[in-house]
Amino acid sequence: MESDHGVVRVQVKSTIYRRRGDCYSLNVMGPKRKPYAPGTVDFFAILLIPIDDWYIIPFEAMGRKNSTIHFTPKSKRQKYGKFQEAWGLLRGVEIGLRGAAGKVRTWERRGDQGSSLGSE
Repeated sequence: MESDHGVVRVQVKSTIYRRRGDCYSLNVMGPKRKPYAPGTVDFFAILLIPIDDWYIIPFEAMGRKNSTIHFTPKSKRQKYGKFQEAWGLLRGVEIGLRGAAGKVRTWERRGDQGSSLGSE
């Protein structure tokens, strides 16, 4: 999967908010608290901070209207379970990260060979 510019766009999100039991919630919104538009993000990398669990979720799996998502890591029926620690989805792709100043950096994951970070 590549964007129009040959770089996969990853939006990183995290949460410490724990709901009932072992359920965590996260608002996934873009600028001005609006949903991300199709074509602006390819994957979401989501960290549940208290338990150090990562989820690599494709934009298409989130649903266009889904602005709040829930995770229940210990449940066999959790909606995003197949994306838990799914780093393989990013293997061998060039990833674009946009910093606060709007500068784009690219990161290429090369499997077990390491990674490189540069500027565009």
